[in-house]
Order: sequence, then C-alpha cells, then structure tokens
Amino acid sequence: MSSKNLLLCLAFGCSFITIESQVFHNPGGNRISFGKDVKKTSSASYGDIDGDGDIDVVIANGRHWADYNEVYLNNGEGFFNTSYQLGKYKSTTYAAELGDFNGDGFLDVATGNDEAPNRLFFNDGEGNFQEKGTFGGDTNPTRNITLADIDDDGDIDILITNRGSQNEICLNNGNGEFNEVRYFGEEDDSTIDVDVVDMDGDGDKDLVLANRDGMQNYIYLNDDLSFEEKIPFGSGDDDTRSVAVGDINGDGLNDIVLGNIGTANTICFGDKAMTFKNEMLLHSLEDVTFSLDLGDFNNDGHLDVLVGNAEEKNLVYENEGKGQGFKPMELSSLEYDTYDIKFVDLNGNGYLDIIEANSDEVNVYYFNILPYKKKK
Repeated sequence: MSSKNLLLCLAFGCSFITIESQVFHNPGGNRISFGKDVKKTSSASYGDIDGDGDIDVVIANGRHWADYNEVYLNNGEGFFNTSYQLGKYKSTTYAAELGDFNGDGFLDVATGNDEAPNRLFFNDGEGNFQEKGTFGGDTNPTRNITLADIDDDGDIDILITNRGSQNEICLNNGNGEFNEVRYFGEEDDSTIDVDVVDMDGDGDKDLVLANRDGMQNYIYLNDDLSFEEKIPFGSGDDDTRSVAVGDINGDGLNDIVLGNIGTANTICFGDKAMTFKNEMLLHSLEDVTFSLDLGDFNNDGHLDVLVGNAEEKNLVYENEGKGQGFKPMELSSLEYDTYDIKFVDLNGNGYLDIIEANSDEVNVYYFNILPYKKKK
C-alpha cells in the first residue's frame, strides 16, 4: 500500500477483517467504490483499457431492467476517479467482458444482454469505444459470456450461456466479426456459467458447465469443436451458479469448485480417470453463492477460493496447502447480492485485491494490505 492509500485509509477509518497475518480492507466512502449509485449490477471485468499500464474496470448494469454500462479508469494507485458511459444504449446486461477481438492490441468490450442483442464495442487505444455490431442470438436469455480461443486459430471467440435456451459459441473470423455460431449443451439447459479449460490434457479446450434448476453439471470434451462426449460432476441435482477450475491440491490435475445455491459449495478433485468423484465441502454451510474466483491472495503458492454470496457475507477461503483444509475469512459485515467477485491487483503491488459487483447496492473493492503488514 502506498503512503497515500494508507493516509486515506486512516482518514476514512478502516474496517479491518483479519485472519492471522492477512488483512483486506475497505475504508468506506465512494473513494473505495465504483461510484456511489445503486444499480442492478451483474458483473465486473478488468484490464488496461486506456493503455496507461494500470488496471481499469468495466461494470455491467441492468440485468432484466435496461441501464447504462460504465467504464472506470484507474488513477494508478487503485482509485477510480474517472468514469464514463459505455455506448449510447441502455441494455439488460448480465456480463461485459474485455478482450482484443480485432487484433489491434487494444481491449474491446463484449456485452451479453438478457433477451436483447449482445453488443460489441471496439477500443481506439485510449479507452474511447465505438459500437461495432452484435453477436449471438438477439432474444436469448443470456446469463454470462466467456472469452477464449476455442478453435485455436489465434483470435478470441465468445461463448454465451443462455439459461433455458441453447448455449452458443460465436467464432471470430479474426476481424472481430462473429457470424459463425456453434452450439453446446442441451437445448433446455439452465446454464449460468462456463469455464474453458483443457481438462483431458489433449491440447484443446473443453467446457465446464454450471447448470441451475437441479440439472446435472457436465464437462463437455472438445473434439474439433464437437462436444458430444460429456462427463458429469457434482451431486447431479446441484443448483450451481458458478464454477472455477484450477489445481487446488497441487497434484497437477484440474479440480472444479462449485458455487451452489441452497447447498454447500463443493470441490470436485480431478483424477487421471476423470471421474471427479473425490469431493470435499468447501464449508459445511448451505450457501447462496453467485460467483467464484481462484487466486493466491497471500502468495504462498496455493490457490485460495473467493466466494460471492447473495444476502450473506462474502468470504475468502485460505488454502492451507494441498487442498485439504481451508480457513474462512469474511470480507466485511455487509450482506449484499454479489453477482460477480474477482481477484485482481488494482494498485500494482504484486498482491491480489478484490472487486465486487453488487445488485441494488454500491459496487466496492478491497485492498490487500499484506505487503504493508510485512513491511511493518
């Protein structure tokens, strides 16, 4: 933490939540939030939008009720004192993701909208965006979008999860045009989230689906963009809203963390046979989890789990090593509807901070002050 950030922390009066040597803080006030307006925010994505070397943030607003999406520029120290509207349209946006779609080296934005056209915005390199068309179905109930080079041709494609409708893969022609569409999953899947990872080690990217409404979660194996072979994971009737994939126990195999509604969040450990039957509850509580992320917040070499909940406190679970035990840490006493939560280094000090996208509450972020504590 810089001396300026520390002074602001002291001036506002930090609320410190500790777990042994680790501290996150949010000193309150709109200097530590993305504005002070309360909107139906559903996601937050990050990247260097204006080319100045620090991390900026795009906030997706609206969900079922159309609103403007917003861009927030970082001042270099993790504060966001400049913001502006993305595009001229209000939209029912569930997700806004950053990626270089046309290969010019600048981060563009794709927005996934509920029963409305999904829109593309191209960046001129200085954070000025111009709308450049649409992608996917115009009337699908989009719940999330995921960016990945699914066909390994060197450009970024867009995967769309449509709750209760066919999920889509929109293939990029290299110029940021997405006219070719493939499909994955079943026509009536209630898919909320998809992670794109090589699960079977054959060099191509597979799909890990989070399905709601008591539907089975599946891994769909990629065979030249055909996704016929699928592997179940989870209980079979999980109400799963989010998945995160990573090597939790350090055995070189991908594990899957399930963010569930009404049941405990679960880790399904990978094995060479790809059964994912070795499971462990992340916590014994019944959760209402909307979002997950993985990251090493204390730089100890182990992946920790970040959990965003609805009407419950958000938590970081510290991995004690090899995925055999996790220590929970409450981010704050707040109990918001957190639709998206992510680890990201906002102030460039090499430690992961946290951004939080909340519906009907202010969107906030937390600084990781472990480096300051180590200096002490």
